[in-house]
Amino acid sequence: MSSSCCSTDGTCSSGTTASTTAEAAATGSVTTTYAVSGMTCGHCKSTLSKVIGELDGVTEVDVDLATGRVTVTSATEPDDATVAHVVDEAGYELTGRA
Repeated sequence: MSSSCCSTDGTCSSGTTASTTAEAAATGSVTTTYAVSGMTCGHCKSTLSKVIGELDGVTEVDVDLATGRVTVTSATEPDDATVAHVVDEAGYELTGRA
């Protein structure tokens, strides 16, 4: 058995799944998309979904590895500095809004 949760096709055995933003958009939430570098696999997706999802007001996180975009749905406008901080602490780089 492999010691890594990431497979060669970028999937992760952590059991996390991407969520859609359509449901949150229907509730009147704010959707913000960020460009993030350093994401390469399912583990990256899982990690960022978790750390950003734990921020106050965040209701949904969608990580797109192919485009390097992270879409955050929240009750109010997210604080870019706070999002950048947790992304940096997780080992990735938020390069700005997309």
